[in-house]
Amino acid sequence: MSDSKTVVHLVAGARPNFMKIAPLWHSLTACSWAEPVVVHTGQHYDTNMSATFFDDLGLPAPDHNLEIGSGTHGEQTGRTMIAYEALCLRQPPDWVVVVGDVNATAACAIAARKLCLPVAHLEAGLRSGDRSMPEEINRIVTDAIADLLWTPSPDADENLRREGRPDQTIERVGNIMLDAYERLRPRIEAAAKSAAPGLQQGGFGVVTLHRPVNVDSKEQLIANCDVLVALAGDLPLVFPVHPRTRAAIDRFGLQDRFSHPNLRVVEPLGYVDFMALVTGARLVITDSGGIQEETTYLGIPCLTLRDSTERPITITEGTNELVTTGTLLSKARAALKDGASGARRPDLWDGRTAERVADSLRRHVCQHV
Repeated sequence: MSDSKTVVHLVAGARPNFMKIAPLWHSLTACSWAEPVVVHTGQHYDTNMSATFFDDLGLPAPDHNLEIGSGTHGEQTGRTMIAYEALCLRQPPDWVVVVGDVNATAACAIAARKLCLPVAHLEAGLRSGDRSMPEEINRIVTDAIADLLWTPSPDADENLRREGRPDQTIERVGNIMLDAYERLRPRIEAAAKSAAPGLQQGGFGVVTLHRPVNVDSKEQLIANCDVLVALAGDLPLVFPVHPRTRAAIDRFGLQDRFSHPNLRVVEPLGYVDFMALVTGARLVITDSGGIQEETTYLGIPCLTLRDSTERPITITEGTNELVTTGTLLSKARAALKDGASGARRPDLWDGRTAERVADSLRRHVCQHV
């Protein structure tokens, strides 16, 4: 390794990515050999979906903002590849770290590898088996071309081996989402006292829904709403509404249908405020990915409104269960009765993943020099 620092691009495209790059940015900033550079592709460009999260997580303003914005999957992926390639040609990094499974993940990995830049994928190997999900395609493509694959769990290791990736490219490092939580735990615990005014800790549920299958159809959105309203008769629910879901509610004229005294529809929350809400919840209903992990870590029952999950360890070892609209109400009532008995935290989900990632990257930087 040379005397100069190793420039490492940390690519963030959407809100969950910020939670994954933040602990690594802090770890690499503390390393004498590394210069972490935050690249925000702008896939999420609403203030509530990006800038607030950077503030919460102690991240600086992005070094580069590609300002990609919304669009179809093809448009978003293509624009990201073009913009990121241009950046890498102007200021080539020594390593590129992509995280998660959004369009920016695959797009930046492809652009970097075609320029022969080494790429590491953090949260590699996750598979739902459902290739109708754009995220699954992004995961498969990224893992097929990345030089270094950092996995959160044993099932991810096996997925990669089954797909023919060599053992020397696979390193299990744990779940970096939980590093973000532990880093901000004091602030989260302080905020928890006022996260849900008028509701007791452990006396409410939290809902997040945003996937197209759940919100883009008027009939499906109504069906989901009806179940939530029925459950709100048993347990008050707080529903931070994703912009996609808010747009669907407005488009279909369903504002009144979501109006119920025990169903609080609120604006999207920053990371600290959202996790403060979750830590006080008795139950979480979601179609998101990371929340399945955070609820497992916290021992909170989680019902995932999807046909499959790329995080099966949250089911086999954690607090998560897959549900349909038809089974959601009965499963929720069972979870309220039984809690999350028998669940445990998976190995290496300990808040120290960023340290292991930084150590791994340092070793590979030495090998590439």
